[in-house]
Amino acid sequence: MNLLVTGAAGFVGSAYARMLLDSRAPDAPHVTVLDKLTYAGNLSNLGDRVTGHPRLRFVRGDICDAELVGKLMTEADQVVHFAAESHVDRSITGAGDFVRTNVVGTQTLLDAALRHGVTRFVHVSTDEVYGSVEHGSWAEDRPLAPSSPYSASKAASDLLALSYHRTHGLDVRITRASNTYGPYQFPEKVIPLFVTNLLDREQVPLYGDGRNVREWLHVEDHCRGVELARTRGRPGEVYNIGGGTELTNLELTERLLAACGADWGRVRRVPDRKGHDLRYSLDSGKARAELGYRPRHDFARGLADTVAWYRENRDWWEPLKHRRAADGGGPAAPS
Repeated sequence: MNLLVTGAAGFVGSAYARMLLDSRAPDAPHVTVLDKLTYAGNLSNLGDRVTGHPRLRFVRGDICDAELVGKLMTEADQVVHFAAESHVDRSITGAGDFVRTNVVGTQTLLDAALRHGVTRFVHVSTDEVYGSVEHGSWAEDRPLAPSSPYSASKAASDLLALSYHRTHGLDVRITRASNTYGPYQFPEKVIPLFVTNLLDREQVPLYGDGRNVREWLHVEDHCRGVELARTRGRPGEVYNIGGGTELTNLELTERLLAACGADWGRVRRVPDRKGHDLRYSLDSGKARAELGYRPRHDFARGLADTVAWYRENRDWWEPLKHRRAADGGGPAAPS
């Protein structure tokens, strides 16, 4: 079976590709990675152990390139679509790339998948499409209420994907995951930004009063959820993939300071982000019941392992930090 995975040189997509390529199952798929290698894409994310893997092919290209996408779809049985612009702060200062990649790129992939008879299309989305929830947790039938240009572009791509199922009968499955952390995450998101700053004895920027709440999910659990949706899910369905650990940004910052041997003197308060949602929380009951999904990573252990990875892999993140600084990257916070 041939699987086309978009955005698999990025954070979550590369973890998914590594998981598939580590499998020794006789029916393990051949994987074609399509990635544009933007600032957050990095071939080294795929890891030394899979570079040159007999079941891996890498293609550098844009998901908006209809000719290239059409060619790859002729060779694909199924698609798992991770490719996206994903940083909220960047979407606030410039939404154009988000609309192009997240909406037009998804439409280009869907058209090609339909035209060339792809049997399954898994669209990877985010909890942010639901907007903020003061109490309880969002289930999959909750109306979408995105707050940022990023989450609005993802909500639009979700609706496009579902429309191809309802109109054309394309087997579309959508996953919406909570905030994801782990190795190989580009250091503009809060955990790698804070950890790498603290390791360099720099300050960390904390938005507003720090009381915004996010639910945290280890990247390996995220990838297992996506794979369960691909292999066990139903056409036309949406599955929430939650991590189960909710923390305020203050609580997260406290844990990161402790893990890096730093104190609150290293925290710099910055003005809150525009449209900053107060709380995200997913009800993952449907994924548990239908897919057998359960997060396996305890957050305390997963966070400690992640901090240790960044401590031991400066050669991976230091060049990215320098590139981000040259690009004018500003403060970050959980999305």
